[in-house]
Amino acid sequence: MELVRTEGLEKIYQEATVAVHALRGVDLTVEKGEFTALAGPSGSGKTTLLNLIGGLDVPTRGRVVFEGRDLSSQSKTELSRIRLKKLGFVFQSYNLIPVLSAVENVEFVMLLQGIGHRERREQAEQVLREVGLGDMMYRRPDELSGGQQQRVAVARAIVSRPSLILADEPTANLDSATGSSLLDMMKELNDRMGITFLFSTHDQRVMERARRLVLLQDGVVVEEKNKDVS
Repeated sequence: MELVRTEGLEKIYQEATVAVHALRGVDLTVEKGEFTALAGPSGSGKTTLLNLIGGLDVPTRGRVVFEGRDLSSQSKTELSRIRLKKLGFVFQSYNLIPVLSAVENVEFVMLLQGIGHRERREQAEQVLREVGLGDMMYRRPDELSGGQQQRVAVARAIVSRPSLILADEPTANLDSATGSSLLDMMKELNDRMGITFLFSTHDQRVMERARRLVLLQDGVVVEEKNKDVS
């Protein structure tokens, strides 16, 4: 079942007197339950595409249709609601709140959603156990390793069971073993819970695990590969 569709997506940034074409007419469909990687070199447009799909930026031309709704026709309030209720974000820099514990960071999205303290604490503790941090949930980010912080970020992204997780270079700051462990965890969440993951990456480990690989170059989709991944 279709979750996201982009149609003729273009993004042009103006840098001084130069127009930079980040995307040049991208057509892409993501189905529910996919584990898909957008891959390509720096400057290929993969992060821009992820940001447009997540409603964090607006296209110059074309449109993004998410769960049947054209994002460009939504108000700022509705876009914020979609991001809060329907999307989860994982960034390479973790983006955790340093003064909050792991469980409080995971709770934060549910706090914004208006969920009561007892329910959100129970859900946050449960999801931290699911990502292997059951004994570290009351530590602050500076008391956790990079890999543990990224697991907290993943827990925060999945706790409210969003329709889509957008992960922008989630393994970029992690060593090989930690990055592989994190990817295996996300793959297991995809298999067990049916959560849809869309990555932007140039990490070979992500590309190897993805069931579908979309290759971008100079703002254009140049190749797509569908794989059987165990």
